[in-house]
Amino acid sequence: MEKGLGPVWVVAEQRECRIRGVSLQLLGRARELADQLGTRTEAILLGQHMQGRLEPLMAAGAERVYLGDHTVLSHYEPEIYTETIVQLACAHRPEIILMGSTAMGRELAPLVAARLETGLTAHCTDLRLNANMVLEQIIPAYGGLLSIVCPKKRPQMATVAKGVFPMPAMDGNTHGEVIMVAVPTDGQHRLRTLEVVTRVPDDVPLESAERVVAGGAGAGDPDGWRCIAELAGTLNAALGCTRPAVDEGWAPLETMIGQSGRMVSPKLYIGVGLSGEQQHMVGISGAELMVAINNDQHSPVFDQVDIGIVEDCRSFLPLLIEAIKSHKEKRVTC
Repeated sequence: MEKGLGPVWVVAEQRECRIRGVSLQLLGRARELADQLGTRTEAILLGQHMQGRLEPLMAAGAERVYLGDHTVLSHYEPEIYTETIVQLACAHRPEIILMGSTAMGRELAPLVAARLETGLTAHCTDLRLNANMVLEQIIPAYGGLLSIVCPKKRPQMATVAKGVFPMPAMDGNTHGEVIMVAVPTDGQHRLRTLEVVTRVPDDVPLESAERVVAGGAGAGDPDGWRCIAELAGTLNAALGCTRPAVDEGWAPLETMIGQSGRMVSPKLYIGVGLSGEQQHMVGISGAELMVAINNDQHSPVFDQVDIGIVEDCRSFLPLLIEAIKSHKEKRVTC
């Protein structure tokens, strides 16, 4: 083990041998934290046929990559991933471990944290060091932002969703150290991934959409929700939602925006019938122009957007949709 503080780690994620963007975003932030701590930025990558595909990790800031490359890792295997990361952590004593708040990270991070008997903060919206060089893990809570610290246990662990941090400037001339690690395949594993089935979305993914329309409880009923969906279709926008819309069954969970859902950075965001709860608003912090439609003039959402429209969405949206369609027709005829 090196003297001084341990390194800042990112458990990188790959899909079909391609490094996922959230891992590169985390490496950018990890590099900043490591510079402040005076330590190294390192990554762990597990998979199959990954040798020769590590350049993005190094370009994003990884000074060292621990690579586990084995046929048994052709798919994500939670037990083998956990055992490998725990063994590495016990040997190298990282100060911080970061993972993406993805389907994999949401399962893997608590498994690793439990084995290492340390704390974990999920769905962070920011990471920073306090005056004592302890990691402050920021999450939305109680209508505001809450800072969580792990002052005694190490490593400090957090998960962060894609889009929370920007993509770092990639330095293609950077060459880090690669250390091959043994993959523990001889144990009795309860789980084994046999097949991964990928569903291609019909619409533009929320994270990459330039226009997003999001609906909330103010839709009132399925008919109101269909009107919000029609607005999204008219604008050729991705359709998102808040938790109440999911609970009512109007929208699928994967379209939820916010702390426990997707992070979006569109050029235009329109929130319809939602109150502006912090858990949702943190998911749209990167939007360039934000519009809200709500019939309550005192709704907190109006304090957080660029344009506020005080109207009942069920009566206002049909007029707005008609105006947009009319404008499109005029553009075509001209």
